[in-house]
Amino acid sequence: MNEYFTLAQIDETAAAVRARTSEMPKIGLILGSGLGSLAEAVENPIKILYNELPHWPVSTIIGHAGQLVLGQLQGQQVAVMQGRTHYYEGYSMAQVTLPVRVMQRLGVEILIVTNAAGAVNPDFEPGELMLLTDHLNLIGMAGLSPLRGPNLDELGPRFPDMSRAYDLELRGFARQVAVDHGLLLREGIYACLAGPAFETPADLRFLRAIGVDAVGMSTVPEVIVAHHGGTRVLGISGLSNKANLDGNTLTTHAEVLEAGKMIVPQLITLIRGVMARLK
Repeated sequence: MNEYFTLAQIDETAAAVRARTSEMPKIGLILGSGLGSLAEAVENPIKILYNELPHWPVSTIIGHAGQLVLGQLQGQQVAVMQGRTHYYEGYSMAQVTLPVRVMQRLGVEILIVTNAAGAVNPDFEPGELMLLTDHLNLIGMAGLSPLRGPNLDELGPRFPDMSRAYDLELRGFARQVAVDHGLLLREGIYACLAGPAFETPADLRFLRAIGVDAVGMSTVPEVIVAHHGGTRVLGISGLSNKANLDGNTLTTHAEVLEAGKMIVPQLITLIRGVMARLK
């Protein structure tokens, strides 16, 4: 298991992508559980299975198709990850975040990262979208940082500032799109836990007490690596279930995937609107 990658290994993966297309993406998208159908909106798609790319981690979870889709969306060249990998699958943080490094070497300037998350804020409901304003890196606080190991000075500084991990202008665009299209767009703080077990009621009460609005098992490592490399980030959670603060309900992955069917149309509208403002 790779604990970190060299720049040569990252560039080897990027070269394998370049060999399949003459168009280089400027915008990257990472699609979370149940949200992969957004990739179907990509025009003139070139699809590359993850296992066809050297070093690229392969998704093992239902709801993650496991392919990179290159093409156009809203007139922009995009690279869409139809599914991601997670630390709990047995990958290192370096492996989980390698795709972001590859996107950076391909020329991606903006990363739109999505996930399916549990609504910890009692005012939030399944089927709603939440704009990430900040995150709580609990998994990283425990030592699992994707920046562990030799720093790649060509990509970013040893000690990156994370006070503005989520781009202010992109967040403003998302708010405008939501107003224009009558979308309910919640805003809040996302917490990343290691998983794969869903949280206990005590876990969730703790998270709520420290200001968390939604919780999941992804996204934050990718955002850290993107921000380290100077990539602008927009984060959106699809709220797939109501967090079980009282212990009276059960949370299942099937429930998460089902909620994605309600979330995807809203997500497509929001992302298309944001991308239209980037021209």
